[in-house]
Amino acid sequence: MKILIKNAKIFQKDKFIKGDVLIERKKITKLGGTITVNADKIIDAQGACVFPGFIDLHSHLRDPGHTYKEDIVTGTKAAAHGGFTTVCAMPNTEPVTDNIASVEYIQLRAKDCGSARVYVIGAITKQSAGEEIAEMATMKSGGIVAVSDDGKCVQDARLMLSCMKYASNFGLPIIIHPEDYSLAGKGQIHSGKVATKLGLSGIPGLAEEVIIARDIMLAESAGAQLHIAHISTARSLELVKNAKDKGLPVTCEVTPHHLVLNEEATITFNTNTKMKPPLRSEKDRLACVQALKDGLIDCIATDHAPHADFEKEKEYDHAPFGIIGLETAFPVLYKNLVQTGLISLNRLVEALTIAPAKILDLPGGVLEVGKAADLTIIDLEKETLFSVENILSKSKNTPWLNQFLPGRVLCTICNGNVTYMDSEKWTN
Repeated sequence: MKILIKNAKIFQKDKFIKGDVLIERKKITKLGGTITVNADKIIDAQGACVFPGFIDLHSHLRDPGHTYKEDIVTGTKAAAHGGFTTVCAMPNTEPVTDNIASVEYIQLRAKDCGSARVYVIGAITKQSAGEEIAEMATMKSGGIVAVSDDGKCVQDARLMLSCMKYASNFGLPIIIHPEDYSLAGKGQIHSGKVATKLGLSGIPGLAEEVIIARDIMLAESAGAQLHIAHISTARSLELVKNAKDKGLPVTCEVTPHHLVLNEEATITFNTNTKMKPPLRSEKDRLACVQALKDGLIDCIATDHAPHADFEKEKEYDHAPFGIIGLETAFPVLYKNLVQTGLISLNRLVEALTIAPAKILDLPGGVLEVGKAADLTIIDLEKETLFSVENILSKSKNTPWLNQFLPGRVLCTICNGNVTYMDSEKWTN
């Protein structure tokens, strides 16, 4: 199929160029200037911007095992709606993605029914139980791009060191969910003034920081590549900075909600403000924003975590942790960080595209002739009411429900195929 995008502002190498984009045989074949050619589909992108397709290193697609919350079909449709052309699926499914059969199931399902590229992240330990190393070698042969026990954390330092050594033999990055269980306890929100006010048990920043410090040292000893998921405290950032200053292969991600919200959001007892790590203090939030701006935080990841209404509609301390994020990531960050002048649009796009691609050595993240046609068209001026009716995720657990958000995704193209099209904008 030949697709011609006309009259666009094309984001290329940190700047916009005006012109057209031609897609043929799943690749970008011409870029910029006026392109005149017969095409199967012509998209007039007048006034809109063309960005590389966004890449998410951290999504929970819930498939297999929890498909009442989300599945590969709905999860990748939500991704396309949010401008994402690539998502990495975390292994905390049921059964856990800790073997080649589970890896192949996700890959085949995504290939047959997905609206985005799906890369599989295998478990570090069998059943993510933190007791025995998972089948990394066979999963690597099946195409996993990293290993993680996300949702859980390996508590045994000796076992974690062995896992890192084993993973490094296969060139597999280790992605950690940093949480010391003895310090986190049964905490519900950040351990601070709001937790005291609400009478909820708290999760101290130390629960995250202790594991990050430990795993940086273990990774250095093992010669492993370490990626820290959903970083959330100022002291955690100091630990990462020290590691990077030493030249260690340590990277980290931050979620949109930790960049935009702080512990004050939990005062309403809205369970869509409950996530792990919890929303932290304003000092921590500002430190994350500054670290993203400076490049200390490498990329943004959604930690898309769908839960059914009946699960979230419980008392705060009984509701599960997590919110959806694929459909709100760009507009929420554009509104709260770019439009307010806290970070540049260039930096936001970089953190959603080329930066995550580099961490796991994934294709994509750039708009170049000869590269795969993974891109998203966004009208930065147009707002969308983010309502239950227009959420494509199977679950609706988000703190931004019924809010107007700027930066409307008009079209997403993955591997040369249109995976999302705004019906209000185009009917062709």
